[in-house]
Amino acid sequence: MMEWTTPAFRYLARLISRHTLLYTAMVVAQAILRGDRDRFLAFSDEEHPVALQLGGSEPASLAEAARISEQYGYDEINLNVGCPSDRVQQGKIGAVLMAEPDLVGECVEAMQAAVTVPVTVKTRIGIDDQDDYDFLYRFVARMEQAGCTSLTIHARKAILSGLSPKENREIPPLIYQRAYAIKQAFPHMEIILNGGVKTLQEVHDHLGEVDGVMIGREAYQNPWFLAEADRIVFGDDHPVPTRREVAEQFLPYVERRYAQGHAPRHALRHILNLFQGEPGARKFRRHLSENMHRTDTTPQVLMDALAQLP
Repeated sequence: MMEWTTPAFRYLARLISRHTLLYTAMVVAQAILRGDRDRFLAFSDEEHPVALQLGGSEPASLAEAARISEQYGYDEINLNVGCPSDRVQQGKIGAVLMAEPDLVGECVEAMQAAVTVPVTVKTRIGIDDQDDYDFLYRFVARMEQAGCTSLTIHARKAILSGLSPKENREIPPLIYQRAYAIKQAFPHMEIILNGGVKTLQEVHDHLGEVDGVMIGREAYQNPWFLAEADRIVFGDDHPVPTRREVAEQFLPYVERRYAQGHAPRHALRHILNLFQGEPGARKFRRHLSENMHRTDTTPQVLMDALAQLP
């Protein structure tokens, strides 16, 4: 599984791996109800299976946003109870909601009543000084009571003041055993582990304790990380395309977006690290970095960057 991504990165990831479940960046429920829905919800059919993460704390609004999102074809609706940023907290969204499990349960119940696709929750192991196992157990028990059958746990607590969201991804230490214990306590619930996983061997090891692993930064920083996932994790031995083939298959997507009025840089920034560790990778990255932000740039810049490779 992968974490929250933009449409361009989800498309790139799907070219590399057939089996990963892809997630959208979090969308606040009110943005769907009041804003440009196509902007927030449209995606390419090739991205399936794809899940939408919603932010909010008002059951009726979340239910209506979930209903609309299901009509766009999402395979899963996920409720964010893990983001620690100050801006999100002010809107009563994200990790701050862990302190109100009954409210979160009501949100999940309302969303489930509005859609037929799974409604899932992503959370932390705790917040601030509410970080012991009993606190997490009570929260998960309320999610189970609400009918949630799949929970993604970022295995470090959220510190709601004094740290930036970036720092909250590194501090405090991860406690994977907490997620393992929750799986043992709730054997019928799907428990997906998130946080700090950087190798497929780690994925394999965690899968002995939980049902799934969500990958975020490592897949983004090194997209080719996913190339062996189908074989190692899912047992699918289909031939893996080369990095160059992936880049060439990505070009039509960039061209379609360009024809719709989107600057190439919005898609191309996701392919910068595709050749990481390979001969010519620095020249490839430099050519894209120096040229994709120009106002007259066209998708041809990708082919020109590929020409820098040996």
